Amino acid sequence: MLKKLLVANRGEIAVRVIRAAKDLGIATVAVYSDADRDSLHVQIADEAVNIGPPAAKQSYLNVAAILKAAEETGADSIHPGYGFLAENAGFAEACATAGIVFVGPSAEAIRMMGDKVAARSAAHAAGVPVVPGSMGRVADIEAARHILIETGFPVMIKAAAGGGGRGIRIANSLAEFEAAFPQAAAEALAAFGDGGLYMEKVVSRARHIEVQVLGDGQDAVHCFERECSLQRRRQKVWEEAPSRALSDRVRDELCQSAVRLTRAVGYSGAGTIEFLYDDASDKFFFIEMNTRIQVEHPVTEMITGVDLVAEGLRIAGGEPLRLKQRDIAVRGHAIEVRLNAEDPSRDFAPFPGTVSALRVPGGPGVRFESMLYSGYTVPPFYDSLLAKLVVHGETREAAIRRLVRALKETRIEGLRTTKPLFLALADDPDVLANDVHTRWLEGWLETHSARLVPELEP
Repeated sequence: MLKKLLVANRGEIAVRVIRAAKDLGIATVAVYSDADRDSLHVQIADEAVNIGPPAAKQSYLNVAAILKAAEETGADSIHPGYGFLAENAGFAEACATAGIVFVGPSAEAIRMMGDKVAARSAAHAAGVPVVPGSMGRVADIEAARHILIETGFPVMIKAAAGGGGRGIRIANSLAEFEAAFPQAAAEALAAFGDGGLYMEKVVSRARHIEVQVLGDGQDAVHCFERECSLQRRRQKVWEEAPSRALSDRVRDELCQSAVRLTRAVGYSGAGTIEFLYDDASDKFFFIEMNTRIQVEHPVTEMITGVDLVAEGLRIAGGEPLRLKQRDIAVRGHAIEVRLNAEDPSRDFAPFPGTVSALRVPGGPGVRFESMLYSGYTVPPFYDSLLAKLVVHGETREAAIRRLVRALKETRIEGLRTTKPLFLALADDPDVLANDVHTRWLEGWLETHSARLVPELEP
């Protein structure tokens, strides 16, 4: 087992990992920027080290500073959380070179699955269905035109090294395609230092379904699926598990495909295989793998009882996978919503500030993942995520009722948040009927956003 863990992150995920490590008897080290000196993760860790100015490049993305902090504190391991350096193969290699355990997959697995083209090829080789499109990087726009014969329109142009919805363009005609291709390449180069592109057919009215996996490099299991179809600009805002759109047959095929791919790439730790599911054809297609713990992992924990962060720490410490597939079962339904410091009535404009008072929801089946406390000042330098509200019920309908109750209990005074968005969604007929897809929310916001004015809770 690991002895001392440095958490190379901030915010709610740093708090989550520190708590899991403490539950396992592992000493913890927090790192923080000047802007995060008073953050909760700094307060609850056994030790804390300042690693630089507020700018992420000088702190949370500063590999040398993080490794120095690990050396100075005697940390034998580093957990990257999500974002920042979590899917950086170079960072995983640097940890290995320094003799520090990287809590996550190998640098080789990160590199393979982080390159969307290589991941697509690995999935195809493992017999996992992929979206029709290019099987490798598209050399140039001339080669791309030939692929259009197979995909037709609409077609999606995607960054090979992409993530977070960047470097993506959708073209509905040849004219749009001719304009979008160089734009996507330029954005990909600017965002990821890699202008490589590939192409996929757009699956109309697709649902976003992802499978949580755990692997130890040899064996792997799945913890069933989550549905994340409610998205804004390809960013998830509402996640639930399991998906009520899948039949038992499709669920089993989907989850077994994810396990097959996880084993094929020798994956170690917690990861997520993401798919598009087409309601009309009852087919699913691999799109990518996230080689890290995800923001929405608590919904899976709520329905399975598996502590995904703790299992990842055990695996990193050298333990073989403890769970057998027969040990993992689904109980009830869980929903997670992301409470951000944003004003949904003003195109989700950021709203940093000071939390003058905080009331956290409670009761059966309610989990509030956050770094907030009364008097905490939300810095303007990072992601606007304040908290994840997660609820569990015996049925989806019961979970939605519990979500509404918990949202109404929640008060984050001094800030504007996205709470009005989720109260409105929880009352929408399409959401209640689970009749949504990945582009549904953006259309809904066009007619509803002006009414989502958050109260500035005094």
